[in-house]
Amino acid sequence: MLLIADSGSTKTDWRLIDENNKNHHFSTQGLNPYFLNSEDIITILNKELLSVISIDTNVPLEICFYGAGCGAEEKKEIVRTALHHVFPKSSIEVNTDLLGAARALCGTEPGIAAILGTGSNSCFYDGKNIIENRASLGYILGDEGSGAHLGKTFIQAYLNQEIPKELSARFYEHFKLNTSDILDAVYKKTMPNRFLASFSKFIYQNLKEQYIIDLVIDSFEQFFDKHICKYGNYKELRLSCVGSVAFYYSNILRGVALKKGVAIDKIVETPIAGLGLYHTTSP
Repeated sequence: MLLIADSGSTKTDWRLIDENNKNHHFSTQGLNPYFLNSEDIITILNKELLSVISIDTNVPLEICFYGAGCGAEEKKEIVRTALHHVFPKSSIEVNTDLLGAARALCGTEPGIAAILGTGSNSCFYDGKNIIENRASLGYILGDEGSGAHLGKTFIQAYLNQEIPKELSARFYEHFKLNTSDILDAVYKKTMPNRFLASFSKFIYQNLKEQYIIDLVIDSFEQFFDKHICKYGNYKELRLSCVGSVAFYYSNILRGVALKKGVAIDKIVETPIAGLGLYHTTSP
């Protein structure tokens, strides 16, 4: 049996392909090793995955885990240790969410793959390996075009009283957050990137506002300028994107891409289906 995971900072999609080639889908919270240690991940797996997945953990599985924060070997080891504890008889492979995105979007063909979800990232993929990667730098120093970047930009403007009064009042009516609440969530509580990205839904719901449209366009333009347009062959290859922000803001994303001279191929919300196809059909 094959168990595939695609984990962002907010959510993890799991797909179990059983011995009869049937697909079973599950979801847990995100398992980013920058914010969680092995014990935290074990607790989440026991509580959220094993409670719904009907398999004997002592039966050998092939586990392919693709995760945000899994670039450095020591971060991969945090996830690998947790998975080995929960599935002791299984073979375990831990890779970056970016490789997962590239495999899901491009298969065995070359292209530029990008993630635009809670965070953002991109790479040039040759059909087998990631050849070049523009560092995303995380929600404080980067993540342009992501939900966290959209939320951070909006919150900065909100706290500095730079957004239209009616929109500001609508935001407060919806969230009931004062300055202290926001600063505590960003600087004192866990998962500040998730907190910032949570405002992406409000931003999307107010896309009729020109202020919001301009904010989203600016965020995507920064993503293209700082990342996509720095690949030497970006005009020769097609760009494919995965993630909730890419999916729900696809019209604006395509408009910015056209302006930058970038051809977009696929935009999908999650890569898990593509990963299932990749692992069951690729040589």
